[in-house]
Amino acid sequence: MEILDIVKAHQPITSEQIAEKINLTRATLRPDLTILTMIGILEARPKVGYYYSGKSLISVMGSFIKNIHVMDVKSVPVVVSEDTTIYDAIVTMFLEDTGNIYVQNKGFLSGIVSRKDFIKATLGNQDIKSMPVAMIMTRMPNIVYCEQDESIFDAAVKIIDHQVDSLPIVERVRDEKGIERLKIIGKISKTTITNAMVNIGND
Repeated sequence: MEILDIVKAHQPITSEQIAEKINLTRATLRPDLTILTMIGILEARPKVGYYYSGKSLISVMGSFIKNIHVMDVKSVPVVVSEDTTIYDAIVTMFLEDTGNIYVQNKGFLSGIVSRKDFIKATLGNQDIKSMPVAMIMTRMPNIVYCEQDESIFDAAVKIIDHQVDSLPIVERVRDEKGIERLKIIGKISKTTITNAMVNIGND
């Protein structure tokens, strides 16, 4: 921040001049100047010096987050088939300690079941040991999902807008009939996004 204040006040300014004002050696400042230049906050012009680009640390951070793909921080999704019973799916949810279970048909995403769905099913008079999970799941096209080229920022916006805990990460493929389907390849959740933010802070 001290370097930024000096550059803003005296631009263009050389590294020697910055070092002199801070009372440090040029070698000591070199890593800081390199980082500030690499992330786009400072611009370096040969034989002229450093300029302030106008970008703030917050805007640079925002750009950084938008360049982290969901595939970089994805977790393993919990998946069951449509004919899995509600009882078995509930057991799977507790064993895997997850908030949502994704349902697939012939290897492709077909539905999602949440804890709320299971609660509603168990409060009724249904036989959860024989009724398939397909009877209570949210079906396509009412499932919000992410594709592998989307960022964690995109995922966070979808999670907030649709008030869900997680999103399946999918890949578009064609089945044997040439129909486009969605194959589940990962999961992005509030937890994985929070972990990513913590790792960025630690770095």
